[in-house]
Amino acid sequence: MFDYTARPDLLKDRVILITGAGRGIGAAAAKSFAAHGATVLLLGKTEANLSQVYDEIEAAGHPQPVVIPFNLETALPHQYDELAVMIENEFGRLDGLLHNASILGPRTPLEQLSGDNFMRVMHVNVNAMFMLSSTLLPLLKLSQDASVVFTSSSVGRKGRAYWGAYAVSKFATEGLMQVMADELDGISNVRANSINPGATRTDMRAQAYPGENPATRPLPQDIMPVYLYLMGSDSIGVNGQAFDAQ
Repeated sequence: MFDYTARPDLLKDRVILITGAGRGIGAAAAKSFAAHGATVLLLGKTEANLSQVYDEIEAAGHPQPVVIPFNLETALPHQYDELAVMIENEFGRLDGLLHNASILGPRTPLEQLSGDNFMRVMHVNVNAMFMLSSTLLPLLKLSQDASVVFTSSSVGRKGRAYWGAYAVSKFATEGLMQVMADELDGISNVRANSINPGATRTDMRAQAYPGENPATRPLPQDIMPVYLYLMGSDSIGVNGQAFDAQ
């Protein structure tokens, strides 16, 4: 596991947007960031899941979060612009962006993968991530110290058979992170890095490995050290790097 212990006030007064915040790693990150002082913006397509995370954060006495129902699969360009305007009007800046939301798509040989399935995975995992990044970058630049964290995968660093569009989308994720990091290097207070969560006890993991005993894998909250490190000021100057959570 990534070796890092965050101080209690690491993220005090920071405003951080998390995609896919309603469950799994996104929900764990939201609660962890809030526990360390951040105001978290919970973005996802299922409002009931986001509301549950909201209630848990509020019940714990952490800074009041914000629920943002937003479907990355169907969102139009003007909706991204409206999201940026809302964040600017409410907070004046953005200190962190965690790209966590992804879909798995079919695990099948490429020759059996339909164009519709390929394009759907690429749209959610890559196109929507680009739209969020480009639209919110001006707000991130208003922060004195901002961090963009991309969620990668081992199959996005070395391709493996039958991982189809998901693997290709994670290679694209690494590429987008690297391009952004290089463009921002030395001219901005914004840094960009990626995290490979590794095998974690999530619904997506169960979908990919239905025969696996989930109890053999760590819980999402167990892999939070690297997420906290990259979102806090201890990682200032770290840019364009690919991290492993475990």
